[in-house]
Amino acid sequence: MNYPSAATLLRKLPHYGAALLLVAAIGCADKGATPGAAGGGSGKGGRGAGGPAPVLVGKAQKKIVPLVVDAIGVVEPIKSAAIRSQVTGSLMKIDLQEGRDVKAGDLLFEIDPRPFQNTLASAQADQKKISVQLETARAQVARYRQLNAESMVSKEQFQQIQDNERALTAQSVASEAAVANAALQLSYCSIRAPIDGRTGNLNVHEGDLIRANDVGAMVTINQLSPIYVTFGVPQQQLAALQRYRAAGTLAVSVAPSGAGEAPEKGELTFMDNTVDAATGTLKLKASFANQKHRLWPGQFATVSVTLAEPEVLVVPASALQNSQNGQYVFVIKTDATATPPASIAEHRPVAVQRTLENDAVIASGLADGEVIVTDGQLRVIPGRPVIIKQPEAPAGGGRPAGEKARGKGKKKDA
Repeated sequence: MNYPSAATLLRKLPHYGAALLLVAAIGCADKGATPGAAGGGSGKGGRGAGGPAPVLVGKAQKKIVPLVVDAIGVVEPIKSAAIRSQVTGSLMKIDLQEGRDVKAGDLLFEIDPRPFQNTLASAQADQKKISVQLETARAQVARYRQLNAESMVSKEQFQQIQDNERALTAQSVASEAAVANAALQLSYCSIRAPIDGRTGNLNVHEGDLIRANDVGAMVTINQLSPIYVTFGVPQQQLAALQRYRAAGTLAVSVAPSGAGEAPEKGELTFMDNTVDAATGTLKLKASFANQKHRLWPGQFATVSVTLAEPEVLVVPASALQNSQNGQYVFVIKTDATATPPASIAEHRPVAVQRTLENDAVIASGLADGEVIVTDGQLRVIPGRPVIIKQPEAPAGGGRPAGEKARGKGKKKDA
């Protein structure tokens, strides 16, 4: 067999190179076409592949959505009394049980009254003595007045008798005050509740020496019903609070700690006259009847002030989508040109005024009754067909799965 020489191969090398390049190009084209054939035409980035996008839908509807200001507050008693003794003496008896309700006037403590009884008896004796002296002085004044009129005594002597009567009158007033003060000190030996409320921890024991106006309280009484909840709101809310409060009483609800607890209802009763410059907040207080004593002094609670209850257009919060141009929703429209007519998704920008729980208040962009996509937005392409699914009911007979997703405001890829 005759092979070409080396010189012949070098002359024909450009022709062989062109042929090799043509074969390589055909092979690359075949490889690039293979994924397209397997994918069956994926469209724009693969969205919408496989026919209409399955979605869950809801409606834009008008309903009353309260305009609410939320805050964190602390429960405080409207009345609180730290009980201290006003006299010094031995504690003879404790007439209360700690942690129990008491009424105003109930006896709480008894201090040894004997020293104060003796003081009262001495003051009463002094009063009687001065009273006898005053009667004698008044009788002398009456007798010497007649003698003075007949010039039987000197004017100086009659003046001295009158001065003595006036001095004894003053001493009589002082003795009456001394008796009243001694009786008051004796009454302080019986310490009574100044307000209705519930007693706290006892800090004394029977037999203790109690000193007047000691620093530590013997016991503290807090009023539980009614009760305050104190909270602060940003100063930006001041104008709205003043405007709505001028129109009427503002309702306040407080959710105490504990799962499943219904909120307590009350009303706003106090707005501070200054804004705290350090925190930029305004101090407010709301009053609650608290008949069941669910609110406890010192407890933290979530506070909601209802400024108004307007009727507004709302959609489920799960229907809202975000983009660089703002928020939008997909509105379901009917394509009458298709055979048969099909449902398509329309991209609709919306302006959201506020949100409350699972509802979003729409300021503009939607009309009452329009159908919107609430779940499955990831496969929706504007202008392309969609198929509306029915929410699947869970096996336990609870809420449909679609409704649960909308209630939590989560997106779910269909």
